[in-house]
Amino acid sequence: MKRRSFLLGISTLAISQSLIACANKNREINIQLLRGSIPGQIVNQFNKSIKSQEKLKFILNSNIQEIFKKLQVWRNPNINKPTGWKRYLPLQNEEIKTPDPLATLGDYWLQAAIRQQLIQPLTVEKIPNWGNLDQRWQELVKRDNQIWGIPYRWGNTVIIYNREKLKQMGGEIRDWSDLWRSELKLRISLIDHPREVIGLVLKKLGKSYNTENISEIANLESELNRLNQQVKFYDSTTYLEPLIMGDTWVAVGWLDDITPVLNRYPRFTAIIPKSGTAISADVWVKPTGTNNNDVVDQWLDFCLQPNNSQTIALLTKSNSPLGNNFQRQEVPQTLYNLLLTNRETFAKSEFLLPLSAKAQQEYTDLFMKIKQSDLTGDKKVN
Repeated sequence: MKRRSFLLGISTLAISQSLIACANKNREINIQLLRGSIPGQIVNQFNKSIKSQEKLKFILNSNIQEIFKKLQVWRNPNINKPTGWKRYLPLQNEEIKTPDPLATLGDYWLQAAIRQQLIQPLTVEKIPNWGNLDQRWQELVKRDNQIWGIPYRWGNTVIIYNREKLKQMGGEIRDWSDLWRSELKLRISLIDHPREVIGLVLKKLGKSYNTENISEIANLESELNRLNQQVKFYDSTTYLEPLIMGDTWVAVGWLDDITPVLNRYPRFTAIIPKSGTAISADVWVKPTGTNNNDVVDQWLDFCLQPNNSQTIALLTKSNSPLGNNFQRQEVPQTLYNLLLTNRETFAKSEFLLPLSAKAQQEYTDLFMKIKQSDLTGDKKVN
């Protein structure tokens, strides 16, 4: 899932060579990191706390898809190997290095990574603080009684809207059902993802994001058609652009895309729909073909220490899988209702869990059918 937009640039300390400050005698352990998802001082704190001469070096990636492609190349170096005349072009025959011992992945990508044998199970016995995670988080990364990832922060799908425009129309947005209001016709931009869009309609109907047999849900297609009439723009990377430009008044998107916009544009408000929403987690995974490393295991355990987990969440404007215990004064006012999550709303929210191949195809087919049903000059689909 492409979860990072053109506005990626979350306000944390940058992780760089200067932060790591390794002496020449120290061996660097490369970690593939999603940019903005770990604060620099956490890295410094960890590197100073360990006695090993091995130190962590974080390789920044703009999005999860970029990391997933690296996992694929490490597993099968020939996957992107040029053929024909292209193999003679400069930079085409770079040596494929061995896999790095750790990488960020999204929980939504776990199933595909496991199926393609891109990652291997983790030995949680070497991670004492694994027990700090409650059952819901442990089950998220478990397949066939094996643990495939360590969650270190999470966000959710939220609604952001232009408060000034909505005030003129006589109200605020509180839940998914508000997206069907008549004054919002062609005033909404949505992420271009079938599970997310169909999922929010299912939530409106009191159903689960993870419904297998969507053909059996009465009114689903008609409700989806009605929502489509409201949508001006579908895209998973630039869906906030039309909101900022004023072409739309409402957008549905991911928390870490939206927090920088809230900081820059005071006219916008973001809410978690009270009937529940989709949750997505950033997790550490171990690429296939890598060996156990004590420093890596120490890092995983370090991330699950309550104080460190809180710091990661607070400084990256996200949520801790151990629960947010922020003081109100620590959280910017614009993010109160996003980071200090209501427990009832959280209980109604869901991870996007793997579906059967048949069900996944039904979601994709229905989404494409709806989007193509009324393409006009007023609607844009990327």
